[in-house]
Amino acid sequence: MGNYLRKIGIITILLTLLVGSFVFADEEKPVDPNQYYFINLDKATIAKGYTVGAFNDELKLSLVPGILSEATGVDVAQINENMPTPWQLDRISNIYQFEFRNKAAYDNNKPFYIQFSYSQDSGGYKQVFFYDKNFNSWRPLPTKDYPAKKFVRSLIHLPFARIAIFSSPEVPVIGRASWYAYKNGNFAASPDFPKGSKLRVYNTENDKFVDVEINDYGPDRNLHPDRVVDLDKVAFSKIASLRDGVINVRVEPLKVIPDAYGRTLGITETGATPELAIASKSAVVMDEDSGGILLEKNATSTLPLASLTKLVAIKVFLETRPSLNEVVTYKLQDEEFNYQYVNKWESAKVTLKDGDSLTVEDLVYSALVGSANNAIETLVRVSGLPRDEFINKMNETVAGWGAVSTHFVEPTGLAPENVSSALDYAIITKKVFTNPIIEKASITREYKFSTINTKKAHRLVNTNKLLQVNNGFTIAGSKTGYLDEAGYCLMIRAKIGDQKLIAVTLGSDSRDGSFVETGDLIKYVVRKIIK
Repeated sequence: MGNYLRKIGIITILLTLLVGSFVFADEEKPVDPNQYYFINLDKATIAKGYTVGAFNDELKLSLVPGILSEATGVDVAQINENMPTPWQLDRISNIYQFEFRNKAAYDNNKPFYIQFSYSQDSGGYKQVFFYDKNFNSWRPLPTKDYPAKKFVRSLIHLPFARIAIFSSPEVPVIGRASWYAYKNGNFAASPDFPKGSKLRVYNTENDKFVDVEINDYGPDRNLHPDRVVDLDKVAFSKIASLRDGVINVRVEPLKVIPDAYGRTLGITETGATPELAIASKSAVVMDEDSGGILLEKNATSTLPLASLTKLVAIKVFLETRPSLNEVVTYKLQDEEFNYQYVNKWESAKVTLKDGDSLTVEDLVYSALVGSANNAIETLVRVSGLPRDEFINKMNETVAGWGAVSTHFVEPTGLAPENVSSALDYAIITKKVFTNPIIEKASITREYKFSTINTKKAHRLVNTNKLLQVNNGFTIAGSKTGYLDEAGYCLMIRAKIGDQKLIAVTLGSDSRDGSFVETGDLIKYVVRKIIK
């Protein structure tokens, strides 16, 4: 009897464990978070044409006669699982996926329309994007927005796609517009859309519209944050009276030209990616106030610094307490130092003759706006310090700031032996820009002066192209640099509201790549790390 009971007990325990394991397995079974819709379209239906409306018509596929040649089922899924989205865009709709089960029924040379609703409107430019697995990116589709009804229409030529609506927060299409007199035609100025782009501009008070071509840059968003575009007075007069001055408008892009970097409103040909790829050899983004590092790549690697050297030279020079109005005489011997490192035709310089007279301020601006190497050497000479002592002072200064990987052998950046790291240079930037003269000069877009003795006019344009475009942030300091050994180097000091950021990239392969990447580093940190 005892053996019998013991056997029953063992069997009971085994059954309990077995049942328990089934319950545990059932509890661990993943729950599909997505929602599904299906419809079967027979030949009679597709011959007449049919609009597939899924999820309370939030997504509609307009399958007019001729789009499909055979019967097919159509699957639509609302994707509720976590999915990477572009770092530079805001998603304003659900993510949907549609598929024609019979792929042979669809001729992909015949695009069809999608109507897609969105739930919010930030006022930014909206487009439908599809997810491209080949590039792990989202790629835009031709899109027309209907903001009053909160939906967009888009053309697509794929039998299967995962799609969503994204908004570009830095490209407003709802706001205000003023007028200006320039070429007396259907033209407009924009800080967002490159020259040659075509827009339809609606006066939202009377719904009149005018089609314009962008032929100028402006208005300045730092001064007019609510202005979308400004219209040539001829175009303005077609939708409002010139007496109105400023009107409320809505902009519909008709044709967007890629920018100088080959991107369309910040998106490359391969699409928008969830993460920012850093091509530069070294990069860092620092919070200026706290000194905290927000993003970095090889930030402590020691690399040639090129003309970023000049900011330190100017800082050391200004600490000698010169008068900016002091008149100095240029000597050709100054630029001879430059030719120890480069050929005469390779050195950036302000064209001056021996004996020319100009002010200290002219030399400072020539060095920081035009990156003139000879201007630096003249400032070194008139500083009152022997040249070797001046260079030693540069090294002592940065070492005192904690930039321990930085070393200078000359004051211009022409020597590849002038080295630093991205992290060191961010530390240097924080200290250098305590001087308001350097801050002002480094972001001056254009500087003009005339030599005092000959009255010869000089015009210098800042080497940082980002000062000429809308970046979504205020540039409060900058310096470019280039050597064959250094590649392209760039420092940007940016202000976004109360936030001050320093971004440094060293060793970029191209000048344009340097501008794009450094600007994107700041935007990425603001959107993905600080928020």
